[in-house]
Amino acid sequence: MYIKHCKLSKNKQLELMKYFIAGATARTVADLVGIHRNSAVRFFHELRVKIAFKQQDRNEQFSGTVELDESYFGGVRKDKRGRGAAGKVAVFGILKEVVKFILR
Repeated sequence: MYIKHCKLSKNKQLELMKYFIAGATARTVADLVGIHRNSAVRFFHELRVKIAFKQQDRNEQFSGTVELDESYFGGVRKDKRGRGAAGKVAVFGILKEVVKFILR
């Protein structure tokens, strides 16, 4: 998946996508790839827009009641607690409620 009308080379686009999937920030990725931070921010935004448009085609997956939840697991508790503690892993869950009616 390449972005049309982009001045970045295909290799840099692939590298940016790799870091996007890994969850790195745009500013960090810009330093790693060697581009301006605004270019990385714009590229990440375009990826999010493309993902959103693709998900609109699949809106039947999340029609009805949907529950979302996030939690953090792991880490060693010494001083810092909560999301800022070192070694924590963020876990995000989506549950689609299926309601079945039983007719007797």
